[in-house]
Amino acid sequence: MGEFELIRNFFAAAPCAQGGEGVALGIGDDCALLAVPPGEQLAISTDTLVAGVHFADPCDPFLLGQRSLAVAVSDLAAMGAAPIAFTLALTLPTVTTDWLGAFARGLNLMAQNCGVALVGGDTTRGPLSLTMTVFGRVPAGLALTRSGAQPGDLLCVGGELGNGAGALPLVLGQRMAEAAIADPLRAHYWSPQPQLGLGMALRGKATAALDISDGLLADCGHIALASKVGVQVERSKLPLSKALLAFLGQSGAEQAALSGGDDYVLAFTLPPAELPSLLADGWPIHVLGRVVAGQGVTLLDADGHDITPPIRGYQHFRETP
Repeated sequence: MGEFELIRNFFAAAPCAQGGEGVALGIGDDCALLAVPPGEQLAISTDTLVAGVHFADPCDPFLLGQRSLAVAVSDLAAMGAAPIAFTLALTLPTVTTDWLGAFARGLNLMAQNCGVALVGGDTTRGPLSLTMTVFGRVPAGLALTRSGAQPGDLLCVGGELGNGAGALPLVLGQRMAEAAIADPLRAHYWSPQPQLGLGMALRGKATAALDISDGLLADCGHIALASKVGVQVERSKLPLSKALLAFLGQSGAEQAALSGGDDYVLAFTLPPAELPSLLADGWPIHVLGRVVAGQGVTLLDADGHDITPPIRGYQHFRETP
């Protein structure tokens, strides 16, 4: 099967590739054309997933299709952007019809759930990897960034933490657990749900935001650095799921939440006056710390003592002694 036949058979005909709001021209030409309304800005982000680094190889291609798009769209949520479209650059060692069919179905399901259209990309031969570029739109001046946090702000997250990292031993086949524990953890890993609605609700309210991919402490460090402030996290306030606690215990669950990564939940700073209306609207917001004058991230125990660990999250190129 040739490259163009592959694209026609598995991607161009998918429901998610039939255009939508903001897509003036999709698959079929040298470029896609996106239409952004006056007064709005285009938000763009790219994510690459490599077999053996970001996901086990082999793995279920349907689940991989869901996950690969979800983690990219989560970056749009972090900016408060409404999704428009995405492109896929797919590198494959071989062309396998069953694998491609399952991957395309998973990709299409997540695309339709997120309201994002496939508008192009590329295919080539080589070690298995996927690169997603996502496009969204946000009113000019209202994009959420990492650089606006102020002392006195609350540090908040949009849901439970640690489920993605907690699922990893299950995904890799290193441990087993009963379905009531394993299923929700695996679901969070393979099908994270980008918090697009929450991101848009935070426009004009949150002072800084990002999505948690490398661990709470590491990612809050990005806010602290960009905003030139200190961020304090209270360990006792970590929102942990019953499944994660049952699987890893209190200590293991806390470690997964603090530095495990793969949550794809929004972390953001918020003036205290903005919290009541967001809670009244039903958003699953948890307050777990605050912004202070200073620099860096500090983890505090119940007595207010500094218990910050030396390793705060995942890094691709961390130097080892």
